Amino acid sequence: MMRLYALDWVNFFLADVRGGLGAFVIVFLTSKAHWSASEIGIVLSISGVVGIMALPFVGAFIDHTRAKRTLVAAGAFLLSFCGLAIVWRPDVPVVLAADVVMAILGGVFAPTVAAITVGLCSREGLAARLGRNAAFDRAGNIFIAALIGLLGISAMQEAPFYITPLFAILTAIAVFSIPAGAVDHLKARGSEADQPIAASISWFSLLRYRPFLLFTVASAMFHFANAPVLPLMLQKLTLANSGLGTEITSLALIITQATTIMMALIVTRANELGRKPLLIAAFAAVPLRGILCATFDQPAFLLATQVLDGVGGGLLDILVPLVLADIMRGAGHYSLARGVLGAIQGLGGSLSQSFAGAIASFAGYNAAFLTTALISLFALFFVMFALPETRQIAPFFLREPSPAKSRKGTTFQG
Repeated sequence: MMRLYALDWVNFFLADVRGGLGAFVIVFLTSKAHWSASEIGIVLSISGVVGIMALPFVGAFIDHTRAKRTLVAAGAFLLSFCGLAIVWRPDVPVVLAADVVMAILGGVFAPTVAAITVGLCSREGLAARLGRNAAFDRAGNIFIAALIGLLGISAMQEAPFYITPLFAILTAIAVFSIPAGAVDHLKARGSEADQPIAASISWFSLLRYRPFLLFTVASAMFHFANAPVLPLMLQKLTLANSGLGTEITSLALIITQATTIMMALIVTRANELGRKPLLIAAFAAVPLRGILCATFDQPAFLLATQVLDGVGGGLLDILVPLVLADIMRGAGHYSLARGVLGAIQGLGGSLSQSFAGAIASFAGYNAAFLTTALISLFALFFVMFALPETRQIAPFFLREPSPAKSRKGTTFQG
């Protein structure tokens, strides 16, 4: 039981490590290092692409390594060092290298903690545990935001970078409080004790595995529709309320995080409620949010729609490791599947920013909101009529192999 309490604090402090930097890199480079918007944009674009492309490799590594606790702790310290390097040497080569490493580490923490959780918990207890993980993660995000506000960091832009190493130390203490022998590494990679690991699965053969493909398509459509809504809403509010951009952004994020904590508590009952009803709720929130953002202009009402972001994006984010654990049960490549899914989600979210931005420029914000709502309706119908209840999916190793064979591995039917 003690190892599960330690997992609570891993999620809490790890959220502080990530939240301790986040957008403050952009703020520091703009206000203290005097970088131009184009320089920041180029660095963020390069690091973003590298981070997305690295996700499948990171996932495969997480599957294979037995040093998952060390990976979390070392990643936290490395992230802290990258932040300090940016403060100490804010020139292009250093910042680019640090930001690329930070982008890659962004794909390490959540999948590794999810794998540790899968390795610690029974299948019946996994939903409750993943919901609890998410609740502590979001509580950590809110805590670090409040701490930064209380310390008056707006007047001291370097402070977040010096706070982060403290939370890296606390993360390491928490993760090493989980006994090494408590994590079943065979379970952690989604394999069954009495079944061999499905060997040599390539990324492409994984995408030909029907349940995974269906969930990937649904998730890609979701992120394509959902990713641009918050930036568009913040732009719309900031233009109408000059000088309040920081306050509006902070409040919007806090509303989302607080709502996501409530969603995490609901996910703890996913065994009784089923995965599919919760997925439908998450996908239904996106078109409703887009329609409301297009219909109303009042700042208070637009900020209130962030509750739907917690119901939509927040809920799906919590469900992803649980649904993948269902779909990939017995495959032995749980984290690889997480990496491939994350890469496709990230690509969809990145492309949608330019797409929605172009619509907003030519036809206005309301047209962009309605376009995202229409796309998300297609995603909702797809989940309702194409995606099965994943808890009832047979284990991966019980599925019949298809006649087609990949050069790098076996392909499977749904």
